Amino acid sequence: MKKMITPLTIVAMAIQSCSVENVRNIAGNVDPTNGGTNPGQTTEVIPVDITEDGFDFMEKMQGHWVGNNLVINQDYPFFAWDYRAISPSHTFGIHEGGSAGNLFTSFFVTNYKGKRTIMARNGGLLNGIYRTSYFVMDKVENRENGRYYRLVDAVGGDGIMYMELRFPNATDSLYFNSYTSGLGDRIPNRHMTFKGVKMHPELAEQAAQVVGYPQNTVDEGLDFANGFNQDYLFVKDGLGEANSATFLAVQETNDLFELAPLSGDPYIITDHPQLGYVLVNIDRGDIPADQPLQLYFSKDPLTDEYGFFSADLQAYNSILHFPVLTIGENQFLMTYMHPGDYYVTVVADMDGDLSISEGDITHPQRMITLNPLGGIEITIDNINVEN
Repeated sequence: MKKMITPLTIVAMAIQSCSVENVRNIAGNVDPTNGGTNPGQTTEVIPVDITEDGFDFMEKMQGHWVGNNLVINQDYPFFAWDYRAISPSHTFGIHEGGSAGNLFTSFFVTNYKGKRTIMARNGGLLNGIYRTSYFVMDKVENRENGRYYRLVDAVGGDGIMYMELRFPNATDSLYFNSYTSGLGDRIPNRHMTFKGVKMHPELAEQAAQVVGYPQNTVDEGLDFANGFNQDYLFVKDGLGEANSATFLAVQETNDLFELAPLSGDPYIITDHPQLGYVLVNIDRGDIPADQPLQLYFSKDPLTDEYGFFSADLQAYNSILHFPVLTIGENQFLMTYMHPGDYYVTVVADMDGDLSISEGDITHPQRMITLNPLGGIEITIDNINVEN
């Protein structure tokens, strides 16, 4: 009998996006929303002053958000973001979509255009293409259906791209939409809609206590009172200057640590406090090289001491990261990892349904502890328990 979780990922989309233009044109042929103006037209960016309103967003955003995600026209019935504080004024969440790429969005306090405000840093690495974009909060509203926040491209405004987040009244839930125009190719239209609930609050609470989060302070390296260096911003073909707060670099090898500084991004992976790395080596044993593998990092164990899947269905809602490995992949580097305890589970997906199912092969539970700014290398070499 199949378990309740079907942890699909965006890895398929990442693998298909093999050109720079495809990476920008991530919304496909979705009908436009009413959120933009005219194709290619930037709009004025007026930041919210969080000394007056909006700082409460930092408290609301932290947490383990579990729900479903609609990306373009593909519905992912299970999706999770692990948002935890990494400094007094910075909360970070990442979805690892496989070794071909990752996707993160963090939120931090900064200065911009004469205001103390909140920015988001969004981006990832897809098949040798590194892209990071910066957004600034320009709307805070109390609505009948909850507290609403909007963040727009810090250079091009909502005419280029934006994200909106709503926290319904008196609930621990989140609606998170993002909109893109392909850097001005069209009116911005919806790329992603995530709907989730906050679970395992102790994870975020512990991280907040360690760093003293949230505070209305600005981290070193994240003060944009003087804006962005125009020499490093990506300029689209046909334009004389950048229409987006976007940094981009391309090379054949998919190396995050090489591409990040090449892009001119003012804040890169090695600048982040607290976060670490986990390198997972996999010895397949009798598992064929072309058999798809899934990798899970969870708060609770997904298998028992003998290697059989947990009968506690709530354990599956404790999954924090869930990459699908590419065919033949036997090593995976998890980046941007929050410190703490994790159960690491490798599953041979024998029926290829991208879910934990009867007949899949796995191993006894394995727990690791990652220290702040730490690095761990582990080997899983006992994938031999058929469920």
